[in-house]
Amino acid sequence: MPSLYAEIEINASRRRVWQALWRKEQWLYWNTFLYDCDSNQTFEQGQEVSLSLRRRPGDEETEFQPRITLVQPEVCLKWVSSIPGFANEHIFQLQETGRDRTKYIHQENFSGLLTRVFYPFIRQDEQQGIRRMARELKRYAESPSSASFNAFRKG
Repeated sequence: MPSLYAEIEINASRRRVWQALWRKEQWLYWNTFLYDCDSNQTFEQGQEVSLSLRRRPGDEETEFQPRITLVQPEVCLKWVSSIPGFANEHIFQLQETGRDRTKYIHQENFSGLLTRVFYPFIRQDEQQGIRRMARELKRYAESPSSASFNAFRKG
């Protein structure tokens, strides 16, 4: 099964990093990879949410409706989006590595018969996107005030 992976050490508590991930309506202040399309939809297990992504800055956004498959507050968030023949699972994990230090892990797993068709076309840009998100999350979570991240607003 093809997969993509990014991890980064963040100098912030696991709770602070979780809040940044959990509050998807705030992503527009720091996240240039994933976007919230409906702030009324929450991350609840079994719930479908409307999101979009931009693999590369300047690209068109791709909308998708993943189903939340796991919510473990301050530990793990998973969702799966799929079309017939192709599924993409996102896994966000937080591991406490010390006092106010968190390892953030973002993994994507691809499956289905059409994976061999789609994966080669999105692999590189998707990998860059999840790495970019990790760096942006680090900057945001380590910032003393999220107000200083208005520069990360999508334009």
